Amino acid sequence: MTGKNRYSDAELAEFKELILGKLDKAKKDYEIYKNSITHGDGNDTQDTSPTFKVLEEGAATLSKEEAGKLAQRQLKFIQHLQAALVRIENKTYGICRESGKLISKERLRAVPHATLSIEAKKQQ
Repeated sequence: MTGKNRYSDAELAEFKELILGKLDKAKKDYEIYKNSITHGDGNDTQDTSPTFKVLEEGAATLSKEEAGKLAQRQLKFIQHLQAALVRIENKTYGICRESGKLISKERLRAVPHATLSIEAKKQQ
């Protein structure tokens, strides 16, 4: 890694495949969360008797709030992954925005949308 100021096209292609896989899964997870909020999956107290509706109303509200938070978090993750794809296209992917040095491959494999090296992250 010494002397390199960016990853090669082959390395960028490897990271792109990794990110596309994570992006596909993240979008599917987002749809699941979104459907649980809007009852798109049909698995709710809407199709049960009024007695059960009263008992489960509080739990359903809490579940919707949690699903909403998870959906927001998942959407943010999707946006970060899409931004990483843009950086790959610009050939700036894997460069620490603080130090300008390459972020280690191990870190990028674990957190493919990372914009900071471990050293820069620790200094924050």
